[in-house]
Amino acid sequence: MNGRGPVAVAAGGTGGHLFPAAALSHALKVHGFEVHLITDERAAKYDGNFPAHTVHRLAAATPSGGSLLPKIRAIVTIIRSTRAARRLFKQIRPRAVIGFGGYPTVPPVLAASQLGVPVILHEGNAVIGRANRYLADRAEVIAKGFEVLGGLPGNMAMKTRLTGNPVRPMVIEAALTAFPDYSDGKLRVLVTGGSQGARIFSDIVPPAIELLPPEARRKLHITQQARAEDEERVRETYKLLGVDAEIRSFFADLPERIAQSHLVIARAGASTVSELAVIGRPAILVPLPGALDQDQAANAEQFAASGAAIVVTQSVFSPQWLATSLVEAQADMDGLARRAAAAKRTGITDAAERLADLVLGLATNKDKVHEVTG
Repeated sequence: MNGRGPVAVAAGGTGGHLFPAAALSHALKVHGFEVHLITDERAAKYDGNFPAHTVHRLAAATPSGGSLLPKIRAIVTIIRSTRAARRLFKQIRPRAVIGFGGYPTVPPVLAASQLGVPVILHEGNAVIGRANRYLADRAEVIAKGFEVLGGLPGNMAMKTRLTGNPVRPMVIEAALTAFPDYSDGKLRVLVTGGSQGARIFSDIVPPAIELLPPEARRKLHITQQARAEDEERVRETYKLLGVDAEIRSFFADLPERIAQSHLVIARAGASTVSELAVIGRPAILVPLPGALDQDQAANAEQFAASGAAIVVTQSVFSPQWLATSLVEAQADMDGLARRAAAAKRTGITDAAERLADLVLGLATNKDKVHEVTG
């Protein structure tokens, strides 16, 4: 086979897992690897343009939570998918497997471990996820997206390497855009809820704008992601208020929208925070509440430590609170520019290359690379 041979990239079927996996895959292809993506059915809306030789879908399930019967079914699914992954790996003979978290990564990483294929886990959040925590002792290296990685089991810290979170090429391109000027007198605000959207923003942001004086409303340009079922009511509210706004359920060019903004209101998923850092934009972050690991809160805390973000809990995030914050932002554009610079100083633009170098070292180290024989 030409090049360095095949590698398998395993990622859960959401943007938060697939975007960094895609960025790594671009870098691995440059190094001459043949990339195989292993994911689940949810990835269908993302993997059409994924830079992989082949996309393999395996059934996935989580045994956590719920009653006994669903747990048993989930365990059976994992066992079956692990066997399927073993058969796949015997066929494609990967030189390494890189897992990006989420339960769809469990079967391929288990299969790789059983067959002696080297494993790298990438943890994008500031707290290790349940799937990666379960798999940690099977990995040669745990690449981390944030400086501090909480929740590591036992003595796993010695396995960690800081790579940052790989970001898509369009993010690197957007990072070249200078912080927008204020020549038209309008504060450009982007509201985004991540790949799954966030209803809280549709419920809070329009009423906050309504509380603003008419003059302050005229000095706003809002770009907002809203769930499809919320899109029309959000659009209609802004129209009645006379606010310059663009509302969609999905922005394919979200990195460029971030670059065009003075302020971003968002959740605090790992990909969102990493893109804000690389592009260099200030933010109001509202971490997703109720998460078992409080990963978004940890992501937001590390980003806010740079001075780039204001973090507000969802219970405090009210129309009154946001209206006050927007008025303060309009009055302090120099402060927003300083926060943008602080954000950019935290960005790791070469995360994909750092992670690819780890893969390259592992896959070409004859003392660690094993042929698939089991």
